[in-house]
Amino acid sequence: MGNNMKRILLKLSGEALAGDKKMGFDEETVRRVALQVKQLVDDGIQVGIVIGGGNFWRGRSSENIDRTKADQIGMLATIMNCIYVSEIFRSAGMMTAVLTPFECGSFTKLFSKDRANKYFSRNMVVFFAGGTGHPYFSTDTGVVLRAVEVDADVILLAKAVDGVYDDDPRSNPNARKYDEVSIDEVIAKNLQVVDMTASILARDNKMPMWVFGLNEENSIVNTMKGEFNGTKVIVE
Repeated sequence: MGNNMKRILLKLSGEALAGDKKMGFDEETVRRVALQVKQLVDDGIQVGIVIGGGNFWRGRSSENIDRTKADQIGMLATIMNCIYVSEIFRSAGMMTAVLTPFECGSFTKLFSKDRANKYFSRNMVVFFAGGTGHPYFSTDTGVVLRAVEVDADVILLAKAVDGVYDDDPRSNPNARKYDEVSIDEVIAKNLQVVDMTASILARDNKMPMWVFGLNEENSIVNTMKGEFNGTKVIVE
C-alpha cells in the first residue's frame, strides 16, 4: 500500500450498507467492503471498524420516545450491524472480534484497550459496537474516541457523499468539494464531517480524518494506496 499507516479505524454508515434498500442490509455491498478490507489485512494493516445504526433506527426523529431510550435502541442497532458484517468478513476469510462498552452476554466481548490490542496483534478485524455506551453521544463520537484510545493513525469515513463540501451537494449543485480542510475550519463553519462533539475530540487529540464515497469502485483500497479523491481533514 502507498501509505505508511499501520492501524486505521474505518467508519461505515448503516445507510450505506443498506445499499438501495434504505433499511436492513444489502449483502453484496457488505461483501464488496469485506473483500477490500481483506486486501488491507493481507498487507499487514490493522483495521478497526465502527458502523452507524441508521439502516435500522433513526431515533431522534420520534417525539414520543425518551432520548436516552432512543439512543439505547441506536446502540443495539450498531451491535446488530457489527455482528452481521463481522460474519460476512469471516466468510471472506478474515478473523474478527466484536467489542462493546457494556456486557451483551456471549454475543460480544467487553471493550478494553488491552483486549483490542491483543486482537489487532493477531491480525483480527476489530469491530467497536455499541457506540460509547452512553446516550447523547453519536457513533461519530464513538469512532473518534476509539481511534484515540487505540492509537489509530487515521480515521477513514466511508460515506454516501464523496467528501466534504462547503454546502450540501445534494441540494446545491454548485457546492464546492474540499481536497483538504483543517479541523478548525470544519468546526468554525460547522461542515458536519462528523458531529461537533466528535470534531472537537478529533482536534484536541490530533486525529486526522479522510472522507470518501463508499460506493465508488475500490474506494477503501484506493484510499490506502494514495489514490484518493475524497477530502482529508487535517489536524495541526
